[in-house]
Amino acid sequence: MSTLRKTTPVSSVTQAAAAALVAAVHGAAARIGFAAAVAITDAGGHLKAFDRADDAPFLTAEVAFEKAWTAASFRIPTHTWNEYVADPRVAPPAGHPRMTAVGGGCPIVENGQCVGGLGRSE
Repeated sequence: MSTLRKTTPVSSVTQAAAAALVAAVHGAAARIGFAAAVAITDAGGHLKAFDRADDAPFLTAEVAFEKAWTAASFRIPTHTWNEYVADPRVAPPAGHPRMTAVGGGCPIVENGQCVGGLGRSE
């Protein structure tokens, strides 16, 4: 008889990678000409890194985190939910208070495994 496995290994985005992603998004936003909030979560949707530009509206902080959470949770970019929520068979998850069905969130994937989520809001 084999022993019941009680845990599974879970990969997570590193602090260094999270900080680099925040810096890269801020750099891209500055080149385009807008101020943003950027949130990085681990695979479980817990905040790993965050920064809001000085000129970004305060609401962008919450929205960026919710986009990162949604992307990590469902392992798909948040913009794809626009189509899904129109289908009544799929729409119920959209009722979750943190679920965000607009663009700006992407899962962070390494070797085919979701290791976190990135959300940006401007």
